[in-house]
Amino acid sequence: MEQKNKKRAAPQDGTSRSGFSGKLGYVLAVAGSAVGLGNIWRFPYLAAKYGGGIFLLTYLALMLTFGYALIVSETALGRMTKRSPVGAFGAFGKSAPFRIGGWLNAVIPMLIVPYYSVIGGWVVKYLFEYLRGSTSALAEDGYFPGFIADSAQAEIWFLLFGLMVAAVLFGGVKQGVERVAKVMMPLLVVLAVFVACYSVTRPGALEGVKYFLIPNFANFSWMTVVAAMGQMFYSLSIAMGILYTYGSYIKKDVDIERSTTQVEIFDTAIAMLAGLMIIPAVFAFSGGDPDMLNAGPSLMFITLPKVFCSMGFGRAAGVVFFLLVLLAALTSAISLAESGVSTFEDQFGLSRFKAVVLMGVIIIAVGTACVLGFGVWDFITLLGMSLLDFFDFLTNSLMMPLAALATCLLVTRAAGLKRIAQEVEQSSAFKRKKLYGFFMKYLAPACIVIIFISSVANVFGWIKM
Repeated sequence: MEQKNKKRAAPQDGTSRSGFSGKLGYVLAVAGSAVGLGNIWRFPYLAAKYGGGIFLLTYLALMLTFGYALIVSETALGRMTKRSPVGAFGAFGKSAPFRIGGWLNAVIPMLIVPYYSVIGGWVVKYLFEYLRGSTSALAEDGYFPGFIADSAQAEIWFLLFGLMVAAVLFGGVKQGVERVAKVMMPLLVVLAVFVACYSVTRPGALEGVKYFLIPNFANFSWMTVVAAMGQMFYSLSIAMGILYTYGSYIKKDVDIERSTTQVEIFDTAIAMLAGLMIIPAVFAFSGGDPDMLNAGPSLMFITLPKVFCSMGFGRAAGVVFFLLVLLAALTSAISLAESGVSTFEDQFGLSRFKAVVLMGVIIIAVGTACVLGFGVWDFITLLGMSLLDFFDFLTNSLMMPLAALATCLLVTRAAGLKRIAQEVEQSSAFKRKKLYGFFMKYLAPACIVIIFISSVANVFGWIKM
């Protein structure tokens, strides 16, 4: 019994805990967690809906202040405690608020990765169909709704994506997560640049480039700020437990501030490339049709296939685009699942193999429910939403703001800004130290409360986003 307890406690001192081999592996892994469907799929349609250039400007301002502060906080707390979220919160107290804050950060990725994997399965399906040459079929009205309503078929593609994620997790941190990030992220950048260059050079695409890059303050509204805040959470992997976990894997010589800046640059570059891939293409091949531009979440699976079908090289464009999206989806799903695996290892003393299997069971159970929610269980709705949409609302609109608020309170009330600064300054000049302290103490909590209230009010129809 004593040996078992020692085994569970070992990660606290960092002597037997898995870790990244170096700074590059860590930065690429964190960038991989940040660069996912949130950038390739969600960012462009929100930018199109909320004013193009003015949305982009608002997002950048929030990311460089609010986002920066939370990334530094979660990473520093993870490295300081050498624990995943539950252990990191528990290191500062055993009372209910600490336990709730830790588990809130830990459970979020466990709930996100199942429905995220369902969407990942859709991406695999579309890539397969483009490889087969089904360009015209994918562009037909009703193809996508018909596909997701076929529960048996959708389940197969969901499970295939889940197996890809599990295969990487079984490889461990260095041989699995880090190795895949080192290959996938450079490839993703190359593909993104290629597709963006092709998109912006199409006849008529220039208007789309202007709309996306040039701020028009006439398009600004309060909901532009709220939408940009929500996207920042989704895009930077804030309040998902990932940064606590990855922070616990890094060594004391990793420059947290510089790494955070590199992740900010990487994430923003991919988000901008995604906007340049999609918005100019839609402008070019629809004549700037606002209905196509504001297609929302269906932009990737309904609108873009129609765009590709109208192109001379539509099949090739579809293959390259959905390969890029698959790489982005995999890197983020791996990060989300790794956070859950780390929690099971730390809190229950499970071996990595057993922790991965348990995470797999959760993914299959919750993910299958989401798949069936579009098919044989389509009569089941929660707050008027499908099961997938409900889990997205639960995690992104309710749990993540609360988890971020818990981190703010942990930093300002328990760990202390001074102690966080000391952790960062072990390997960094911490040039934005004053900005960090101001945001964590005053503005970040206020912003989080605004996101929470606005998201809830939108769902219940009190305001329209």
